[in-house]
Amino acid sequence: MANLDKYREYHRLDDDEEDSMPAGEDDMLVHVPEGLKDSWHHITNLDNFFTRIYHFHQKNGFSCMMLSEFFELVQFLFVVIFTTFLFTCVDYDVLFANTYVNHTNVVSVERNKVTLPDAIFPRDQCRQRIQENGWIIFLLVMAAIFWLYRLVKVICNMLSYWEIRTFYNKALKIPTVELCNFTWQEVQQRLISIQREHQMCVHKKELTELDIYHRILRFKNYMVAMVNKSLLPIRFHLPGWGEVVFLSQGLKYNFELILFWGPGSLFQNKWNLHPKYKRAGNRLELAQHLSRTICLIGLANLLLCPLILVWQILYAFFSYAEIIKREPGSLGARRWSLFGRLYLRHFNELEHELQMRLNRGYKPASKYMNSFISPLLTVAAKNIAFFSGSILAVLITLTVYDEDVLTVQHILTAITILGIVITISRTFIPDEHMVWNPEQLLQCVLAHIHYMPDHWKGNANASETRNELAELFQYKAVFILEELLSPVITPLILIFCLRHKSLEIIDFFRNFSVEVVGVGDICSFAQMDVRKHGHPQWFSEGQTEASVYQQAENGKTELSLMHFAITNPQWQPPQESSVFIGHLKEKVQQDATNAPSAQLILSEAPLAASLLSNASSAAPDDLLSSVLVHPILTASGLPTRDRYFMQPSSTANVAASILASFSNSQLSSRTKSHTGHPNRCPENVPYRTDHSIIDDRWTGPKSLFSYDPSASMSPSDSRHHCASHSNLLSEYTNTEMSLHAIYMHEKHQQQSQLPQAVGMWQTASAVREHHMQSGSSLSPDQPPESLPGPSQLPLGGWAESEEEQTQSARKSSIPR
Repeated sequence: MANLDKYREYHRLDDDEEDSMPAGEDDMLVHVPEGLKDSWHHITNLDNFFTRIYHFHQKNGFSCMMLSEFFELVQFLFVVIFTTFLFTCVDYDVLFANTYVNHTNVVSVERNKVTLPDAIFPRDQCRQRIQENGWIIFLLVMAAIFWLYRLVKVICNMLSYWEIRTFYNKALKIPTVELCNFTWQEVQQRLISIQREHQMCVHKKELTELDIYHRILRFKNYMVAMVNKSLLPIRFHLPGWGEVVFLSQGLKYNFELILFWGPGSLFQNKWNLHPKYKRAGNRLELAQHLSRTICLIGLANLLLCPLILVWQILYAFFSYAEIIKREPGSLGARRWSLFGRLYLRHFNELEHELQMRLNRGYKPASKYMNSFISPLLTVAAKNIAFFSGSILAVLITLTVYDEDVLTVQHILTAITILGIVITISRTFIPDEHMVWNPEQLLQCVLAHIHYMPDHWKGNANASETRNELAELFQYKAVFILEELLSPVITPLILIFCLRHKSLEIIDFFRNFSVEVVGVGDICSFAQMDVRKHGHPQWFSEGQTEASVYQQAENGKTELSLMHFAITNPQWQPPQESSVFIGHLKEKVQQDATNAPSAQLILSEAPLAASLLSNASSAAPDDLLSSVLVHPILTASGLPTRDRYFMQPSSTANVAASILASFSNSQLSSRTKSHTGHPNRCPENVPYRTDHSIIDDRWTGPKSLFSYDPSASMSPSDSRHHCASHSNLLSEYTNTEMSLHAIYMHEKHQQQSQLPQAVGMWQTASAVREHHMQSGSSLSPDQPPESLPGPSQLPLGGWAESEEEQTQSARKSSIPR
């Protein structure tokens, strides 16, 4: 409680803590040359400005963004108009042939052919039906108001993004046609360099990568921290069902509306908390005020529930009906849930960085989830598919023989339903060539998603582990169902769950908000300061002063720091962060001495990929497969490529061996900026390896790593060459972070198990004393691993090799 009370007050960062300016510079006027004064000098809202610059880059420029906005307006109009037409202007009695249509006014036994105009009411009758229905008029008025609001917003976006387009062309010197060839890191470096010329931020002379990330991700970092500290009410216990996680787009939108930018929110503008939330004296009064705000917004959601529900149903129908008819199995596909995206997100991780990481983890996660099969369900699915397929085959054969079969009532419906049943049944039939290896598959998933609860380790084959991963990696059908139920469930969560957490929310924003000069109020977790928020079991022991309340869970601070340092090689970390990174590199070098060489590990890539059912031949995937499978190969007693047996090594040591083989300039020497050469590749690449380890078949042509800027290339060819280079380096940078995630998790698990290991050693010592007292021949120096028991079963490999050599030596010493 002492530590908690000490941390109660909001505080401002001192000048020596975070990239701040010298004392007295707060009020300093920055001189800007007359020729450079323009609309980009002293930008008032840098958060919006940097966010638009980022979105402009990620959405491929002005034309693509405006075309997308235009079609969003058209889509909304289409859904409203088409739905109104279906409800009021279609004569379904004629369409379903319940009413006889006579075009010739001649009595005939045969029915006349019904045309499409016959099933549509005349225009005057359609208009009259709309005017007589008050509900339809009300819905149309609400839709018109919302559409006009969207139209005004699109016009404002068009004007603001046209300014961003001008900024790219004039200030950043990036033509629109070349935008796709520039990575975000290159755009960011140019943004940092022009700060010296244009002084976009007048409170600081220099901008850093972290300043830009803080402004773009200010609110997102708060959301990630609140999920990490289990503050938001998104986990519920349902009687008879168990624990469930619910986080829909609507609920997430309401969280952000209440906390960040809505009426009565905690922020007075985009970059500052209200001063009253920075003081602990009136926390109870503020909690009551926040509770009332949450209640009012919850009631507003409850009143708008019918409108939102109708829209959700219509939009889901028009979006997914055709896909479900064409590919019924698409509902059985999986996607990363909204909760998963927040749980797995690093602090200061942009959307495209997160998306790339989760995309790489999609296949391993799918393989892991599909490896859990129900034998009973498999037998049932095979028989259902057989019976349905037999009937479908007969109907298709009859249709091919005589197409008039399709005119029989409900034949086409039966064929469609049978096809859907067969497709769904096949999703429950496992691949007969699949290798059952859940522990290694889960390690592959960890390599990309970087976060995993401690109790998953060693329990990969448990259904509880699968169910918890399913919360992060949900079925698309579950996602659609959550969005459809969101208008009903969201107001209930706001009124009955979030409202009661008002005091905790007030305390969280006061305790975990800091003011950074030139940036504003940010979440203190986003500083990635291991001294304030590190965890002793995640390489921060002796470096962190954080209490349990201040610690980030699951190593979020440490992993986020490593991810940001690797992703932004030009960033100069603060002193505490530099010490942590240096300490981690020392540990990697120490553990690498107990592992085989990187060349030997990488030589096992084909066998490793085969054991993990990895059909990809990409170099980063092969490298990760080698790291994960090498401990299994050595422990199983299989000989290596050179027919020598090896001592078993842990996954952490193998990952350390690969990391240690990289260039010593991994983090510290990546500080040379390359923004001054728009058509040149960076000299200090983010991922530089030893070419004796990563050979040309993986790295591609050596010219990629020995780029000669003086070579005769057209600007366009040079730009494309650099883009290919950047893509390759990006792949290996992601692989480097994956190896760090594996290494840090393995070492964390070892450190967590130290108390158990100490207990085992104490037990072994007691057994040794018992043997000595009873006259046993057990040597006092004999290690506890040699004690009799189940652990004495030989694992093969190097131990068996030594035994065979000893036996051979004994046989050769016997005289003949």
